[in-house]
Amino acid sequence: MEEPEIEKNGDLGGQMSFLDHLDELRRRLVNSIIIVIIAFIVCFAFSDEIFRFLEVPIRRALSEAQRREVPVVGLTGDEKVLPLSSLQPGDHGRFIFSEQTKFGTSVVPIGASVNAVVVASPNGPALFTDEPIYTANAIVPKGVRLPVELGAGAKNAEPGDEKLIVTTAQESFTLYVTVSLYAAIAFSIPLLLLQVWGFISPALYKHERAYVTPFVLLSSTSFVGGAAFAYYILFPPAVGYLLGLAEDFRPLLRATDYFDLITLIMLAMGLIFQMPAITYVLARIGLISARMLLKSWKIALIVILIVAAVVSPTGDIPNLMLFATPMMVLYLVSIFIAWVFGKKRTPDAVV
Repeated sequence: MEEPEIEKNGDLGGQMSFLDHLDELRRRLVNSIIIVIIAFIVCFAFSDEIFRFLEVPIRRALSEAQRREVPVVGLTGDEKVLPLSSLQPGDHGRFIFSEQTKFGTSVVPIGASVNAVVVASPNGPALFTDEPIYTANAIVPKGVRLPVELGAGAKNAEPGDEKLIVTTAQESFTLYVTVSLYAAIAFSIPLLLLQVWGFISPALYKHERAYVTPFVLLSSTSFVGGAAFAYYILFPPAVGYLLGLAEDFRPLLRATDYFDLITLIMLAMGLIFQMPAITYVLARIGLISARMLLKSWKIALIVILIVAAVVSPTGDIPNLMLFATPMMVLYLVSIFIAWVFGKKRTPDAVV
């Protein structure tokens, strides 16, 4: 059987009919859904850990917003606030419960306090009650270990009762499902990118299909970098600014609203950080060039500002520029990448 002329000339491989394209699209979509479902099941098993990780910025911001700074002024002028790691066995003090704590059948409320003593133990110094605690329904006896870690490497939760709220009985379950779904999409990015590449690869020359590995690696790394950038760099000052505007109020934040916001920002920045990776592949293929990107900078600027306005928690200029600036930098990086790696598109026979 004679080989099709289009293959002999090194042109785009294989012609597909409209129905073939639809069938291929359906197959890739089904594969993507299966991938996300499997990732969702795994993420739902760890939904509590994912939830705790995502709520760290807002709890820290709430704690800082509601914290009152008071200078340490003592009788002698030598008074200092010392870390818990400086405590030695035999030291006494008063322990204040920063959150509701359960000892057996007894529940100690937030703000309750008890005399405590540092006692040496095989695992290092520990803090124990030095007097009984009387609660509404039981007595916590003297000598019970308190929920605080001592020592140089100890990490304890931030004090305070800052927690997100839910307003319906089913909201907690819905929240865990939503967080797990977003996490599943994030963790599935490499495999989803393979499905996208598998759909568009028939339209590429044979040598252009070799870019699948750098495309997936660069895009996956860029997505993680973008999500991390949003979580550690963008979101804390943005939420701190918003809570600072509400300093005359006690904010009660709905958990659903907060997680919708942070997941939207992390996913959006993860996708935005794809710009250099996509530029690299398109420049190598020859579909775009540095000259084309430079000519389109005005349109790109408008698009960046629109995206920043959508992603930003508020529409004010400081927050808008906080999100728009990294996108502008990424666009400049993309121009440089296109200039370094760009080349004219050629068929297989010429390569």
